[in-house]
Amino acid sequence: MRRLLARRMKFHLFGAFFVSVGCAALYKFGIAEPRKRAYAEFYKNYDPMKDFEVMRAAGVFESAPPK
Repeated sequence: MRRLLARRMKFHLFGAFFVSVGCAALYKFGIAEPRKRAYAEFYKNYDPMKDFEVMRAAGVFESAPPK
């Protein structure tokens, strides 16, 4: 029973470290990177003035009435 806590804690600390690193890697490569690519692809061909004119024609803005 001597040093039981120290042995178990060492095992659990290493296990928790590897699980957290694995979760961080899964999030980065499974969620964050595809999201960055999707935003980059969207803004590559995005025209804010065209979008503004579409919203203006739909009557979204109070300060810019539709033409």
